[in-house]
Amino acid sequence: MLIISPSILAADFSMLGEVVRRADKAGADYFHFDVMDGCFVPNISFGFPVLEAMDKITDKPLDVHLMIENPEKYIKRFSEAGADIITIHQEACVGHVKETVDMIKGLGMKAGVAIKPHTDISALEPVLEDVDMFLVMTVEPGFGGQKFMEFSLDKIHRLRNRLEQKGLNTDIQVDGGITKENFKNVIDMGANVIVMGSSVFKGNIEENMAFYNKFK
Repeated sequence: MLIISPSILAADFSMLGEVVRRADKAGADYFHFDVMDGCFVPNISFGFPVLEAMDKITDKPLDVHLMIENPEKYIKRFSEAGADIITIHQEACVGHVKETVDMIKGLGMKAGVAIKPHTDISALEPVLEDVDMFLVMTVEPGFGGQKFMEFSLDKIHRLRNRLEQKGLNTDIQVDGGITKENFKNVIDMGANVIVMGSSVFKGNIEENMAFYNKFK
């Protein structure tokens, strides 16, 4: 099932409630929430108060992507703030990914594991059967508006094939540089949860969402 998850990182924060409600009404399935700490990635975004506000604006699942060091310290707090899905980075949890995934699930949320563009999908093998969603980053995490890395298509395809070999239908999310020009390519390679920021929130939200929803 194709799922569209607009990233509020690209939204106009002076009118956050309005633009999120517009995207919600126009057919968004999730809302993607990028948390950056300035350490794991070279940028700082937002945290608990904004997520709590989002939880009041929409009933759609809040898809929280933690680009932070030591994410296990903050899982419970993000759960309390309204997260429905929490995705952690494999690179931030080397040696204890499974334990962090179990912590997320133990709090009643879905668990995702992300990898950076230059991390091979083999790094996901230890948790292949434990995760609700895998996130293949198609730009370097940290900043919106970057250009899609074409070599990511092969990673998406190989990950989908590996999941099928194991008899798994786990969601594959992609995040970074998704546009009308490459949207179908990532779907054809096996991704089904698509994160887009500028491609939804820049320009006419309703027209943008209508374009992507016609692929459902």
